[in-house]
Amino acid sequence: MTSLDKPTEHTEDTDQDARAVTEAALFEAFGGVRGMVETVLPGLLFVTIYTINKDLHLSAIAALGVSLLLVVVRLAMKDTVKHAFSGVFGVAFGVVFAMMTGNAKDFYLPGMLYTLGLALAYIITTLCGVPLIGLMLGPVFKENLSWRTRNPGRKKAYAKASWAWGLILLTKCAILFPLYWWADTTQLGWVLVTLKIPPFLLAVWLTWVFLAKAPPPIDVFAEMEAEERAEQERKAALAGEHGELPTGARHRRD
Repeated sequence: MTSLDKPTEHTEDTDQDARAVTEAALFEAFGGVRGMVETVLPGLLFVTIYTINKDLHLSAIAALGVSLLLVVVRLAMKDTVKHAFSGVFGVAFGVVFAMMTGNAKDFYLPGMLYTLGLALAYIITTLCGVPLIGLMLGPVFKENLSWRTRNPGRKKAYAKASWAWGLILLTKCAILFPLYWWADTTQLGWVLVTLKIPPFLLAVWLTWVFLAKAPPPIDVFAEMEAEERAEQERKAALAGEHGELPTGARHRRD
């Protein structure tokens, strides 16, 4: 191995580590395969039952029941419940809305409005200089908001990712909202279920691409810990200069 090979290998190892960290963070933030199942299953059950017997009440109860079951399973396994709980709230809103109007299509309307609002949030926050995906992933990467002022390359990557999420979700809304008015409940339901995973996977993949090429995150927690250690060492050095022992050492001597 020559001296010229070492930097290349070191760079490749660093890139691989950065990609692995990014993959783990995205998996944690978006729930991975299990999170996708929890997102799709209630709506799939609703449209399947409604397609078979056109019973709004049975379809709604089944969808809400499976959502609650997913939360119970998470709790029993002592796992994080944020993705399952979000699914319960989404299904509950849909059930209440559909029951109030008596229109089975309204089961999907709260989720569609949420998707539209989320798309606008991604775009508006990016235009304001605080891309939403950065606000979501900053704590996961232990960088908090350091990317805003101290890591411009990473801020640019977050902006690209937020634009991707916003435009993908807007495209999804452009397909679903006309169907809400023109299609029947089963047609809308099956299209919506079909569009659950592919746009999500595309957005997550683009986020991974942008962040994998971005500068590494600044670990602000590690910085704070280093500052605390440096402050303790400084105090210990000052105490030594004055012939004093640190408090812990005095206790041990006594």
